[in-house]
Amino acid sequence: MNSQNFSLSEKLVSCSYVRQGLQARRGHEQLVRVLLQQGKCPEEGWSESTVELFLNELAVMDSNNFLGNCGVGEREGRVASGLVARRHYRLIHGIGRSGDIAAVQPKAAGSSLLNKITNSVVLDVLRFTGVRSVSSCFVVPMATGMSLTLCFLTLRHRRPGARYILWPRIDQKSCFKSMLTAGFEPVVIENVLEGDELRTNLEEVERKIEELGAENFLCVHSTTSCFAPRVPDRLEELAVLCAKHDIPHIVNNAYGMQSSKCMHLIQQGARVGRIDAFVQSLDKNFMVPVGGAIIAGFDESFITEISKMYPGRASASPSLDVLITLLTLGANGYKKLLAERKELYGHLAQELSALAERHGERLLHTPHNPISLAMSLTRLQTHSAAAVTQLGSMLFTRQVSGARVVPLGVEQTVSGHTFRGFMSHTDAYPCPYLNAASAIGITRDDITLCIKRLDKCLKSLSKEAPAEKSESGSPAEDVDDQTVLPLFINVFSRCVSL
Repeated sequence: MNSQNFSLSEKLVSCSYVRQGLQARRGHEQLVRVLLQQGKCPEEGWSESTVELFLNELAVMDSNNFLGNCGVGEREGRVASGLVARRHYRLIHGIGRSGDIAAVQPKAAGSSLLNKITNSVVLDVLRFTGVRSVSSCFVVPMATGMSLTLCFLTLRHRRPGARYILWPRIDQKSCFKSMLTAGFEPVVIENVLEGDELRTNLEEVERKIEELGAENFLCVHSTTSCFAPRVPDRLEELAVLCAKHDIPHIVNNAYGMQSSKCMHLIQQGARVGRIDAFVQSLDKNFMVPVGGAIIAGFDESFITEISKMYPGRASASPSLDVLITLLTLGANGYKKLLAERKELYGHLAQELSALAERHGERLLHTPHNPISLAMSLTRLQTHSAAAVTQLGSMLFTRQVSGARVVPLGVEQTVSGHTFRGFMSHTDAYPCPYLNAASAIGITRDDITLCIKRLDKCLKSLSKEAPAEKSESGSPAEDVDDQTVLPLFINVFSRCVSL
């Protein structure tokens, strides 16, 4: 409906009613106008009707939705299912062209505009969450691991003689495999134990650079967000080393956008040294479906170079999801979620600490990790080594998701490299432990239920010592239902895994 159509409507409906409708329409249009003019996340969230109106306006700009379109090519935005078309708001052409994921498609002006607006809005969010000097970013329809690989492959053209990537250890397979997939050899730097925390071994980093030669390193691959007791890498010091030895620096900031501390580390690292690009997940930071990431940096030409490395067009789904989310929340809504997460981190720490004390354990002291917490399982280990791993299965069957139980002495081979003490980020951490995280979207009820169920599991496992005695001749009456049930669940879980 434009102004002319509203005028014609006055012949059919009372002028006052039509003008009222016109004013309402202009209210929606004003929000869209500000978005296009400023390219920033709106302060206040939009209503769903405004978001859908905007998306429908974009969709009619794509050739597959032209009323008189006649397509005779191999890619014409044809969709067999109406349900699929509606799921994507009829934005079918995706983003980019065969040579550049950021390029404009001549027959998909609406989808191209969606891509540009999304990247602009996300750049604004990166800035107001802490990385104020970031100059460029783009949304890529791949999760964090493959997005890191894309960065490494781009650097290959700048450093064709490089063979290694220097990597302070973090026990997540996708981080390790992202380097192998790009064709490079990771040089693993073991972390050092400082109190309860695992921190970057800067002396070993510099020693390896001197030993293997700076020119042979593609980059340093550092990490911010991680599971306690590991804490974010010493980004400022690593950035200074990278600048000193002229080595590129790629940061895995997977779920660090939700932490002002992680974002501050990146900002400071870029200020005092060198950070070429940092990568963050869409699903972990914006509560959208898995499948997208943001690649950002401080040199616009390098970020453009990465986007041109992506082969072919790309799915617009991740861009669409994050744009809808940010328009709905608005900047104030997103900041509110970040503040709530930070507040609940303190609440989770208090509850875990109190629970640990009741069971003869302790909350590990990891003040440099702003998202993840860890509780020792030392006393549980003294009861039975199997009880530690059993705790993990018990929590899972009781619908406590996300909690990680890390036993001692686990070995894991990933693409030919064997990690001792896998999941603990070091060869031999002093004690087994349990992880829990206060991530964006967590609620006070989540914490209450988790603590309650964890408490019951620990009480149940502490009663299994009498069960072991009964096998060696003690009265069978010592074994009660609370002991048998966890044992049954553990055996059942193992059978299923086989």
